[in-house]
Amino acid sequence: MSTENTNTAVAEEIPNLLITPSAQEYLHDLLTKQNTPGIGVRIFVEHPGTPRAECCMAYSAPEEVIPTDYKQDYPDFPAYIDAPSIPYLLDAVIDYNKDRFGGQLTFILQAEINPGLAGHGGNCSLVEVQDDAEHGLTAVLKFGGGCQGCSAIDVTLKQGVETTLKEQIPELQRVVDQTDHTQAEGAYFK
Repeated sequence: MSTENTNTAVAEEIPNLLITPSAQEYLHDLLTKQNTPGIGVRIFVEHPGTPRAECCMAYSAPEEVIPTDYKQDYPDFPAYIDAPSIPYLLDAVIDYNKDRFGGQLTFILQAEINPGLAGHGGNCSLVEVQDDAEHGLTAVLKFGGGCQGCSAIDVTLKQGVETTLKEQIPELQRVVDQTDHTQAEGAYFK
């Protein structure tokens, strides 16, 4: 792995973020499926320094690279770290274990689902994975931001989120929403 500081303002703060070999392999497989030469990942923290802080990862095509990001080159792809997020990512480790279903699901949510929801100010996260006796393997999600209280959440859940997750994880039988949608302040569609 090599690092390149494209932003002199963060020269004193090197993120020393580590993407483990198993996570690199998993990311490489996902990036290869994008059919975009030079594509990498962008790592950032939403709502840093607050109780709602969340580490996020998204695809980053070459034309989407932000010049102020800190670049780390891995053997098969580059990783770009959002400069303002660096203090919150010091000593962070991104790992992937093929035996942990929840880890794979969480990554798919962050890399493929949340970027689309973010266009409407929304997001979702994994609450738990249940082996439901009646319905089979079930992912329980919680939606936030513009998705909480949104009148289109059922369509988003069934036609967007559940469809994508089932394509990526064939063992998954059902996806349910645990969000209290009675709180509609700030919802995208009221």
